[in-house]
Amino acid sequence: MAIEVGEKLQGKVSGITNFGAFVDLGDRKTGLVHISEVSDGYVKDINEVLKVGDEVTVVVTSVGNDGKIGLSIRKAQDKPQGKRDFAKGPHKGSTGRPNDRGGKKPYNRGSGQHQGRNNFGNDTKQDFDSLMSSFMKDSDDRLSSLRRNTEGKRGGRGGRRN
Repeated sequence: MAIEVGEKLQGKVSGITNFGAFVDLGDRKTGLVHISEVSDGYVKDINEVLKVGDEVTVVVTSVGNDGKIGLSIRKAQDKPQGKRDFAKGPHKGSTGRPNDRGGKKPYNRGSGQHQGRNNFGNDTKQDFDSLMSSFMKDSDDRLSSLRRNTEGKRGGRGGRRN
């Protein structure tokens, strides 16, 4: 029996490790389901989801030249295409809105300085010098923030050395 990528198979969990579960596919073939491929949600302990002897449906995700077979339980589950299930709520700092960036400030080109651009005849047009100075200020702020965040880390462009 040749096992091909994309094939959906029935198997029995034959062993569990901290990084995944080994599944016996029959005909003396065994594959590995990585812990990230067990469920759509985050799995901290695989023993809470699978037990040795459980019957599972898996999809073959890879077959190595050395005979190693990569499997996925997550991809074997039938789901409607348009709907996504997330086991947990939004990430830390996120409000769950579609355009939310998880608590990060959005990057606004010119930081709102171009509001008068489409108002023809409006006296709020800014000349080149004021646009350039606001750009330079934003650029300096971003650069100093980047330096501050990478300075103490190893490998950060020659940070503090005493």
